[in-house]
Amino acid sequence: MITSRSGGQLVVDALQVHGVEFIFGVPGESYLPVLDALHDSPIRFIINRQEGGSAFMAEAYGKLTGKPGICFVTRGPGATNAAIGVHTAQQDSTAMILFVGQVGNDFVEREAFQEIDYRRMYGTMAKWVAQIDRADRIPEYIAHAFQVATSGRPGPVVLALPEDCLAAQASVTDTRAYTAIQASPSVTQTAQIRNYLAQAKRPVVILGGGGWDAEACAKITHFIEANHLPAGCAFRFQDLLPNTHPNYIGDVGIGINPKLAQRIKDADLVLAIGPRLGEMTTSGYSLLDAPVPKQTLIHIHSDALELGRVYQGELMINSGMPQIAEVLSQMEAVNSDAWRNSVSEAKAELLAWQSEPAIFAQEQAPLNLWQVVRSIQQACPADTIITNGAGNYATWAHRYFQYGGFRTQLAPTSGAMGYSMPSAIAAKIVQPERTVVVFAGDGEYLMNGQELATAVQYQAGVIIVVFNNGMYGTIRMHQEKEFPGRVSGTQLHNPDFAALARAFGAAGEIVEKTEDFAPALARALAHTREKNLPALIELRYDGNLITPGASLQSLRKQALANKQKV
Repeated sequence: MITSRSGGQLVVDALQVHGVEFIFGVPGESYLPVLDALHDSPIRFIINRQEGGSAFMAEAYGKLTGKPGICFVTRGPGATNAAIGVHTAQQDSTAMILFVGQVGNDFVEREAFQEIDYRRMYGTMAKWVAQIDRADRIPEYIAHAFQVATSGRPGPVVLALPEDCLAAQASVTDTRAYTAIQASPSVTQTAQIRNYLAQAKRPVVILGGGGWDAEACAKITHFIEANHLPAGCAFRFQDLLPNTHPNYIGDVGIGINPKLAQRIKDADLVLAIGPRLGEMTTSGYSLLDAPVPKQTLIHIHSDALELGRVYQGELMINSGMPQIAEVLSQMEAVNSDAWRNSVSEAKAELLAWQSEPAIFAQEQAPLNLWQVVRSIQQACPADTIITNGAGNYATWAHRYFQYGGFRTQLAPTSGAMGYSMPSAIAAKIVQPERTVVVFAGDGEYLMNGQELATAVQYQAGVIIVVFNNGMYGTIRMHQEKEFPGRVSGTQLHNPDFAALARAFGAAGEIVEKTEDFAPALARALAHTREKNLPALIELRYDGNLITPGASLQSLRKQALANKQKV
């Protein structure tokens, strides 16, 4: 016999059908019936301090697990705050479902309190946006939301929940659990890949994009090994191949190793498995000519609409990542004599690129950020998760940290600031046995630093390393290149981050010298392991040291010299 349930209960029951274990959100009166139904549910509702943090946590959950991250926010201000996470999920190809409270249908189109038309607001930002106006259709809508978020190119879905719909009663059966659908390469396409590879002299593989899992990564690694291929990873997807692997030759993103960039330009075959080949991965569309590259391009992507969007490949294949990894792992290896030696050469170039930069000796800097990264690498397990948001400070992780394999990196390809803290907390809550280290800029950290309260509340013992140089460093760097000496809008007056951390209930220290960092890190690791509480290390250093290869002063001098030539 089918019993009558409230709309709120139907929502929670549907989430359980689809295997939801965690919800991230900020409570709101617009979805009180859902909150009431969660009271007796095994689903854990992780309460945040701002909806932007909630949406980032849901997105990070989706990245980490491959299952849709679930976020609940209230209408109006809650929905607008959460938009940053939806945009990140879209650009990062991450499965996510955002549930937004909505005014009742009796008030709609009156510009009622906090009313927004979410179809228009999120229309170009999400894979699907809908409003559930009838309680008896809640299971149907939610099943479709999971299907859309996970099938093809993963991405965000937004569902609006009118108050009267959540309060209404309905007698309706539950659906089955969702099953993600992905395309697969044909036998002909697989044979074409092998033929192109067999004819190549200078092939390069670029891995990237969403939809991967650990098994798919293992199988694509087997394919790379069997064919002795040099392989890089696209911008902020560096964990698809262990960075210590002999065939890993570097990250293909912002600040790319110039020698790696040249290898890609000189390649006769680029095998792009998963990445969108967007602006960041292609260095502003310069590594490959658009729309027809000089290199033979095989582009494999989970979304057919992405294929040929910018680059017309010789071979374009619509496939999910597990599906393409399966067939490539079983493909008969080709004769790799023509390029076999290039792998070790490219690896040597990467190791040279990752060696200690001379700028610290030249500037006589008391705090060596390269050594900071080395200390983290040496002290933390191989499966440590590194998170970061946007900013120049992230270069120290991207260039110098050796990611241990699948899902040891959580970072936004969307370039969103404020991502580092929420993503780390979500990772630690979901996988508490793993070490999680946050790389945060001083400007980036304070965009969601309040989520430190969430970390303390849920005993998420993350380690936070705040790079404090007193400025929005990336923008200042571009200022010095374009308008040398004219500093405007980029200076920051910061709090005592360590003292602030202690006020939240975390541990906090300040480090200003290289020799002090390793002991501080050891204390932070001990604190997080013994007390399950976060620890923060504030790095105070000279903002002049803006990148591993340049100081602000040198950039200014060069820009002034260029202007004088003109």
